[in-house]
Amino acid sequence: MIGTTGPGIGDAARVAQLAERWGRLRERVAAAATAAGRDAGELTVVVVTKFFPARDVRALAGLGVRDVGESRDQEASAKAAALAGPHPDLRWHFVGQLQTNKARSVARYASVVHSVDRARLARALAAGAAAAGRELDCFVQVDLAAALGAAVDPARGGAAGDDVLRVADAVAAAGSLRLAGLMAVAPRGQEPARAFAELVAAAERVRRDHPCAVALSAGMSGDLEAAVAAGATHLRVGSAVLGARPGAR
Repeated sequence: MIGTTGPGIGDAARVAQLAERWGRLRERVAAAATAAGRDAGELTVVVVTKFFPARDVRALAGLGVRDVGESRDQEASAKAAALAGPHPDLRWHFVGQLQTNKARSVARYASVVHSVDRARLARALAAGAAAAGRELDCFVQVDLAAALGAAVDPARGGAAGDDVLRVADAVAAAGSLRLAGLMAVAPRGQEPARAFAELVAAAERVRRDHPCAVALSAGMSGDLEAAVAAGATHLRVGSAVLGARPGAR
């Protein structure tokens, strides 16, 4: 069945399926960039592989994918370890809510964390990165719900209001971390273009004190065109490449 990795799909068929979906996505991103008057080469597509097996990541790496997103540490750390030998050039992006007690583990394999939403988490990531002798790029996650009059979803996380500035300051001040910019998810039921406009406004405020924080992580399978039009530099795409997400294992 299209979009699954269960019984009935051989490895060759799955690779062909992924190749077709990856090709279509690249065409879609290129079209969105052209429509926005931008260069598609400026955009980083992070393929979010949560709940999909390491063999899918291996197949994607063979197709040229270099940026892979995960949202659960236990799953992500296992995949990163399994693929470190055959594909050492993969860049692992942690995109989900992150508990402080998992920060040290994430800092050992992730190159980028998109979901820093509190100063305490920034300090924990910095300690973990320092212990591992690494540096991490970090995005401050912004909760856009209040600004848009939408219901707050605690499961998604994110800082709001002046807390965004405080978390950005904490990331910038922490050793072993680099403040890349801001990340957000458009709230459910809200117009993506309006949501991403709020994210851009928040980014402009952060850049007054941190002019190098120029990256924007925004846009998923359903709204990437609006994100590209708003100036996103990083797109987090899962189902458009991998198909419908299987149940958590």
